[in-house]
Amino acid sequence: MRLIISEKANAAKKIAQFLAEGSVKEGKHRSVPHHTFTWKGEECVSVGLKGHVLNPEYPEEYSNWQKVEPSQLIDAEILKSVSEKGVADAIKSLSKKADRVVVATDFDREGELIGVEALSLVFEANPKLMDHVERSRFSALTTGEVNRAFDNLVEVSRDLAAAGEARQDIDLIWGATLTRWVSRATKRYGSAFLSVGRVQSPTLALIAARERERRAFIPEPYWELEATLQNGEPFNVRHATERFKEEAAVREAYENLAETATVTEVKQKSASRPPTTPFNTTSFLTAAASIGFAPSRAARLAEDLYTDGYISYPRTDNTVYPRSLDLREVLGFLKRVEGVGQHAEKLLAKDKLSPTRGKKETTDHPPIYPTGYASKKALRDDQWKIYQLVVRRFLATLMGPAKTLRTTLRFDSGGETLTTGGTVVTEEGWLGAYPYSRRADEEIPNLSEGEVVKVVSAEVLAKETQPPGRYGAGRLINVMEDLGLGTKATRPNIIQNLYDRGYVHDDPLIPTEKGIKVAQALTDFASEIASHEMTAELEKSMDAISEGKISKENVVDESRDVLRRVYEHLQNSETEFADIVWEGIRTDETLGKCPVSGHDLIIRRNRKSRKRFVGCSGYPDCTVTYPLPQRGEIIPLGTTCDACGSPEIKVLGGRRPWITCINMDCPKKQEQKEAAAAKAAEEQQEGEQPSTESVKELEKSTT
Repeated sequence: MRLIISEKANAAKKIAQFLAEGSVKEGKHRSVPHHTFTWKGEECVSVGLKGHVLNPEYPEEYSNWQKVEPSQLIDAEILKSVSEKGVADAIKSLSKKADRVVVATDFDREGELIGVEALSLVFEANPKLMDHVERSRFSALTTGEVNRAFDNLVEVSRDLAAAGEARQDIDLIWGATLTRWVSRATKRYGSAFLSVGRVQSPTLALIAARERERRAFIPEPYWELEATLQNGEPFNVRHATERFKEEAAVREAYENLAETATVTEVKQKSASRPPTTPFNTTSFLTAAASIGFAPSRAARLAEDLYTDGYISYPRTDNTVYPRSLDLREVLGFLKRVEGVGQHAEKLLAKDKLSPTRGKKETTDHPPIYPTGYASKKALRDDQWKIYQLVVRRFLATLMGPAKTLRTTLRFDSGGETLTTGGTVVTEEGWLGAYPYSRRADEEIPNLSEGEVVKVVSAEVLAKETQPPGRYGAGRLINVMEDLGLGTKATRPNIIQNLYDRGYVHDDPLIPTEKGIKVAQALTDFASEIASHEMTAELEKSMDAISEGKISKENVVDESRDVLRRVYEHLQNSETEFADIVWEGIRTDETLGKCPVSGHDLIIRRNRKSRKRFVGCSGYPDCTVTYPLPQRGEIIPLGTTCDACGSPEIKVLGGRRPWITCINMDCPKKQEQKEAAAAKAAEEQQEGEQPSTESVKELEKSTT
């Protein structure tokens, strides 16, 4: 019997269905499903894992954060514990009956490691299988891809798995050692611990550095002159001097404007926008972020669509379709996809298809492309949006360029030059299938040189230069890739960890004071963990492991040596480190001023119940308190309620953050409560259950 091990249960089921030369018999080992079928006359059993079946961890004697010196973790033995006992038992049981085993996990470092971990359980149960292992590598869960992979089985890459294991071990050693040290130095234990990570910390340092840039930025004043002209419909123009540095100059120009303006120049310029290139992981996550999907969520949705057979493997660096990809076959099923079928039809009518090519070409996986037909009804709304994004990108890469026409008008009014311009799409090309990159047409009047129009009004606008923008999640993914921080598989989770630890909020990412100070303290006293150079160098070392140029043990030991130096420096700076971090924590926990005593209002916790509330720092002389929501991160906004003057906070939790003031007796809050209660009562009177929206509004107004 041939045992086939996949990364997930639904992948195992699909592989059985694709390979079976007849019916598939469903079975279970306790709660773990497996699928028995015949392939090439041989009995096969396909079973799925739940990702990693083994997790790296330290022995039990190192579990007490307060009693164990963190430096002991640097050289402590790393054990592999079974993370999914039921799955492990199923693998062992099935292995006893097998005479061959095929690893069919995802084809990348992580997938290779997951497969090798599973093999350790296989060999434990049946050592005879050590010489009978094969590897199936595919990039899409489709009949053609899976059959091709099983017709061309290869060997498992121990080097590739070793690179994945090196990452696991190094991340555990650095993360556990420094997280414990920082948490102990700041006395933050339990759910309040402060995490440090090999990739997480330099990413946080990037965000914090940008925020410090913004705060240090000194705005410079400038002035703009805008006017409204009329030729039938009114339209807006600007002075040709886009920014006046002196107010006197803009005022003079304003005074010079006459009652009319004469067209002095009409310039038109055609341009061609070449079609976009195929999706790799980074460009996909960036595009998904632009339509409202956080990288971690987009990555999860793409993984689900892959295992359901709708798109190809979503972790790839490649931006060039392989010659083996049958573009017409893909277009054949895209004809039936809602909203895009007409584009597929037009492409199929072409004699030749010429897809675009990006700058990166690899041989492991193709770019992300649709592999199966899906209807809108078959998918959840969020899945459908991601599927559509992938489908439309694929179509766009096969279409012609978009053509635009830019028209610029120049006017003279009282000796002052005014100008306006607009760009319109004259030929949709690839933008017809991929509207995400399309900007709205800017229509301007059809005028000729010498025509005179009326100056309806003019206005001087006082403005200031703006600081550099914060990183949006999509932009941050690109910056991380450029700096070698993380991998295509890990970057979304790294960003999500920053949110989960309360280091950042919102998108673009705004660091909390705690996040800024943790980054500052690490930069000051452990610069290696806060800079991208070290972690990027480690990524190169892991590439070398996967290529068999260096051993996993050498890389891990070198990393330990660096960590020892970092730890020694931290030990000598513990008080200063803790003072910096606590400055940020206290700032985040200060919500405003007490209306009675004028002292700070700060977040406190009840000693017995541990429930949080707002209390006056002047206690016991001042006993003013306010309740707080018990779940979600509290972010002070530094603003006050326009109805009652109490400090406003943002509560991060659930699907969407919400803003409220801390005063339960606020008139605005009472109005909201009454309105929400009235709506809920109205819905009940009509025989309906109160809507989720009504219940949530009622909860917010009473929290």
